[in-house]
Amino acid sequence: MMRRRFGQARVARLATIGAGDQPHLVPVCFALEGDRIVSAVDSKPKTTTALRRLEHVRAHPSVSLLVDHFDEDWTQLWWVRADGHGTVLEPGPALDDLLEPLHEKYRGNYGMHRPGGPAIVVDVERWVGWSASEVR
Repeated sequence: MMRRRFGQARVARLATIGAGDQPHLVPVCFALEGDRIVSAVDSKPKTTTALRRLEHVRAHPSVSLLVDHFDEDWTQLWWVRADGHGTVLEPGPALDDLLEPLHEKYRGNYGMHRPGGPAIVVDVERWVGWSASEVR
């Protein structure tokens, strides 16, 4: 149930360790395949493609991604966190296959501007979650 909810979410929050060991949190588009999460630098407007999150993952590969659902009906609340080891992959053949699920998930947005990377690939080591409807 946790992985299904995670995989169907449209946005996750990526937590990395930044300069001075400070947390850094940003929303990301992503795709989940098994225990691997991929998030690529895409063509949304940015001041640079040399994003801090890439630098952070290279320096400290421990990352977390969080998805959640809020509803005024609190019985519908849930969240899922994936903790794992991140790697930055530069554009190239090794990355192309990993980007296909991301392209499929966001076909409406990536149809004309397929993400090319670089990308953060997270191998999930631990899944943690909570759901109000499953609390006893």
